[in-house]
Amino acid sequence: MNDAVSIGEPWMWAAFIGFVLAMLALDLFVFGGRRAHKVGVAEAATWSLVWVSLALLFNAGLWWHLNGTFGAEIADRKALEFLTGYLIEKSLSVDNVFVFLLIFSAFHVAPEHQRRVLIYGVLGAIVLRAAMILAGAWVVREFNWVLYLFGLFLAITGMRMLVMAEKAPELEKNPVLKFARRHLRISDDHHGERFSVMKDGARWFTPLFLVLILIETSDVVFAVDSIPAIFAITTDPFIVFTSNIFAIMGLRTLYFLLADVADRFHLLKYGLALVLTFIGAKMLIAPWYHVPVAASLAIVAVLIGASVAASLIATRKTST
Repeated sequence: MNDAVSIGEPWMWAAFIGFVLAMLALDLFVFGGRRAHKVGVAEAATWSLVWVSLALLFNAGLWWHLNGTFGAEIADRKALEFLTGYLIEKSLSVDNVFVFLLIFSAFHVAPEHQRRVLIYGVLGAIVLRAAMILAGAWVVREFNWVLYLFGLFLAITGMRMLVMAEKAPELEKNPVLKFARRHLRISDDHHGERFSVMKDGARWFTPLFLVLILIETSDVVFAVDSIPAIFAITTDPFIVFTSNIFAIMGLRTLYFLLADVADRFHLLKYGLALVLTFIGAKMLIAPWYHVPVAASLAIVAVLIGASVAASLIATRKTST
């Protein structure tokens, strides 16, 4: 089976999209997503475990379906592609956490008001990723050589990340933020979880709205890195889409899980940079050597695991 041909049948796409919408609705209307409260580590850890478990259960179900439909060989390959893609997207999403933390800190957003911003951020990210993945799948199918451009871009991005790892983004220079400040009425004070308020008969936007804008635009930047990365593993649109969306759905709980200890993982950025560089190199050497998906999974896991371990050891030495 050609990877560019999706194993996702129409009912599978519909079922997965329905599942995502149902989980978002539960989060918004049942599990307190609309109620302002500070998300504790225990709650974040529980939901992180739930999302990882759901991703693994989905992969098991996908394997079972493909095994009965296409045979064990294709089932094994697609399940491994999903797992590798999910690990890459999950790892790269950690970089989002560092940026989110910087944005919330810069705008002095209270912890209890961060959850609502991230919910809308996830909604926007899902729509954006869906559009970019479908467009990317079409481009790759029609112009296969574009994969080499993806590889070159990822390799350059990874090396740039290595050089810029310790440099924090300068939010005030963000062109989108400058445009918003110049063309919108922005209130000086926060108004709880509200994105806008009426004042003297005019609509004013709150600083929290600027935070939402920055969250959404930052995901555009991350999507440009992460989506080409997963196309290095598979060009099957269904595998790309489902693994990416599962990683995005767990991003909010990952943020709350790591927010208070993010400084202990400062070396993780180097690991992520090496992951991007490796994936870019993998795509560039594809005409001469195809790196097996299992080997890619092992290399990514080692790079991320080593950077996490090095971070914990370094910070432990610093704190003692």
